Amino acid sequence: MARINIIGSGGWGTAIAIMLAKNGHDILMWSYLKEESDNLKKYYENKPYLPGVKIPESVQFTSDISECGEADLIIIATPSHAVRSTASVLAPHLKEGQTILNISKGLEDKTHLTISKVLKEELPNCEIAVMSGPSHAEEVSRGIPTTNVIAAASESVAKKIQDIMTSSNFRVYINSDMLGVELGGSLKNVIALSAGILDGLKLGDNTKAALITRGIVEIARLGVAMGAKAETFNGLSGIGDLIVTCTSMHSRNRRAGILIGQGKTAEEATAEVKMVVEGIKTCKAAKELADLMNVEMPIVNEAYKILFEGMPVSDSIKNLMDRESKCETEQAFLNS
Repeated sequence: MARINIIGSGGWGTAIAIMLAKNGHDILMWSYLKEESDNLKKYYENKPYLPGVKIPESVQFTSDISECGEADLIIIATPSHAVRSTASVLAPHLKEGQTILNISKGLEDKTHLTISKVLKEELPNCEIAVMSGPSHAEEVSRGIPTTNVIAAASESVAKKIQDIMTSSNFRVYINSDMLGVELGGSLKNVIALSAGILDGLKLGDNTKAALITRGIVEIARLGVAMGAKAETFNGLSGIGDLIVTCTSMHSRNRRAGILIGQGKTAEEATAEVKMVVEGIKTCKAAKELADLMNVEMPIVNEAYKILFEGMPVSDSIKNLMDRESKCETEQAFLNS
């Protein structure tokens, strides 16, 4: 049994708390708001995010970050935009060498840093790892089987967390490519948002399959340019997470995209979804990164125009379909 502190009490943090508590681990879950922590303690249910799913009574709750420093594993589950500020107030309470697992997905606005790099800046004396893969909170909280991948610089750290996280319903692989795992989990939200826009327009399965396929090409193209391994994007944190996020109504990014496709603005869609839509901010960061690194990402570029420049969706689809004809892969015909 391990002592695990979960920083963040949204849907994903709660789902992981439920799963790990059922595995027999000792769980403390921190909320930013005392009222939120009190409600979790009162009802043992996260009514806003996971209604009807009971939290085991062994789980403890707090809104005092000073209680969260001592643990075998600390899991960061806040929205990506809150990771730096949360880590900075957590830092004084941590021991040197503390193992930290990030399960938030996104890129930091303005700096374009992955979350592990944000954590490394704020918690330089800790061991940082990341986890990603096809794992909607609504399903994980109910014990529906899935698989994820954990990446860390140290194999021993990755294996330690793998042992803690693995259960009969949650199979965990390990990987050394932290950058690739994080980029796959972050950038897929932009493609999922775009897939939702197609659904909002009531376009067909062919259109969505084309978007998903070309979307993973763009994600891998940027990832490799930044130093990630190409094969990572063929795995759970790449194509695996992309498929589930583009096809499920559990996906807040897809749901927001549907609303945008139906004519709502990004702000209106976010308000209706009532949760953080990571794909919107990540789209801006991805567009800026692609421009900085001179990487071609046409889907991301058109999503940016829709979200931030007010371009009609129909015009963006036409732009994509009318692009210059090309080979499917960069290596095509080179050896023929």
